[in-house]
Amino acid sequence: MSWQLVVKQKFSAAHFLENYKGKCEKMHGHTFELEVFLRTSELDKSGISIDFGPVKDFLRGLVPDHKVLNEVYDFSPSAENLARYFFQRIKDTYPVVKVIVWESEDAGAAYAEDQ
Repeated sequence: MSWQLVVKQKFSAAHFLENYKGKCEKMHGHTFELEVFLRTSELDKSGISIDFGPVKDFLRGLVPDHKVLNEVYDFSPSAENLARYFFQRIKDTYPVVKVIVWESEDAGAAYAEDQ
């Protein structure tokens, strides 16, 4: 028996796509949403597995709110690269199985490590 917990964190940031030809090669902004899926197989006596509060605090400290992502990271900050980056950072602390970075309500990229 297992559960997947889902925690979301929004952040606003600007970026441009390097080595890309099209409108996204120019600086533009998004209200990104980071969606994190955690797997757990045990509940404590209160009936919960992982307290949402500390996870939310961790994610708030992880996202680069109101920044230019190209100045924060040494990689091209596409949704795909951001999803992989956040996954790698989260897995050191929580049992993450998938991360989705949404650039808009209908476009995003998911990253999960192959099993």
